[in-house]
Amino acid sequence: MVLQKALFLETPSNGEWVVRTRDIPKPGPGELLVKIYATALNPVDWAIRAFNLKLIDKYPAILGLDSSGTVEEVGEGVQGFAKGDRVVHQGTFDNDGATFQQYTIVSAEVTAKVFSLLPFRGTFTSIPLCIATAAIGLYNDRSQPGLKKLSPPWEEGGKNLYAGQPFVVFGGSSSVGQYVIQLAKLSGFTPIITTASLHSADLLKDAGATHIIDRKTDIPIEVSKITSLPVQLVFDAVSEKDTQKQAWDLLAPGGTLVLAGRIIKVDTAKYPDKTIIGDVFGSVRVPGGRELGVSLYSKLTQLLADGSIKPNRIEVLPDGLAGIPAGLERMARKEVSGLKLVAHPQETA
Repeated sequence: MVLQKALFLETPSNGEWVVRTRDIPKPGPGELLVKIYATALNPVDWAIRAFNLKLIDKYPAILGLDSSGTVEEVGEGVQGFAKGDRVVHQGTFDNDGATFQQYTIVSAEVTAKVFSLLPFRGTFTSIPLCIATAAIGLYNDRSQPGLKKLSPPWEEGGKNLYAGQPFVVFGGSSSVGQYVIQLAKLSGFTPIITTASLHSADLLKDAGATHIIDRKTDIPIEVSKITSLPVQLVFDAVSEKDTQKQAWDLLAPGGTLVLAGRIIKVDTAKYPDKTIIGDVFGSVRVPGGRELGVSLYSKLTQLLADGSIKPNRIEVLPDGLAGIPAGLERMARKEVSGLKLVAHPQETA
């Protein structure tokens, strides 16, 4: 039996983190076995432990939803991938598909090749969960009556389709917010207005924002100074009570507010002609996001190669998998801003 090292969360509700060995899974039909060189930390990882979120069915559990590395083995029927290919992909909430370990299983149709050395440091590892949250929130199928579905910019006819329409992002410097801005730019929205601390202005302009508003100001008033056009689409990557209220207030009649988090307190009854979408589940590995994910990953290699999509800045944690718990504690204390924390599983002692 060939073994690997993995980081286990022993029990729910603030359980202990333990690094130990487990067997390396075998890829099934349509799957790849990936040797993970870098995995990124996400807020959901510490929230599962702190709040016992019902996303994990069985403990001890391996978490982690972002991975980059190389293909180690190709499953039956897979075309277009070979051992040694550098790839980036999203993980799942099960032990064989999670990414806080040295090897993982992924479906080939939601895996992208990357022709760069960056996967070995971890820069591209910042992409999968965050771009999925941004893309699903903006472009996924919407069945609510009267709700306009947007065409993704990577599909034929989608690029610059919404030129001249204003777009507002709350929390543009967040990991998700940076991808929301980049996708909005590809869709042609303008102006692209985002809230953030002003020290992030250069970062956000590079991502595609045209205007940065200090997050501590009255956002609807500041937006009105920039554009007189009705704002039909707002993405709140912060999703706190105050940001939701301001986002809802500036949204024009008939518009849509997308929240990365849950709906806290929005007076929807007062504005029945507005729509709110909360709790965007940013996974391309589940049925609700799979079709859009396959579409996105079929073009992601090119989007990365031509610079249309740029990864977040990263900070590499020490000690491989053993360094992840301390990084998650930093995130829980809100000590991480404007970058992704990344661990190198192969460096685990």
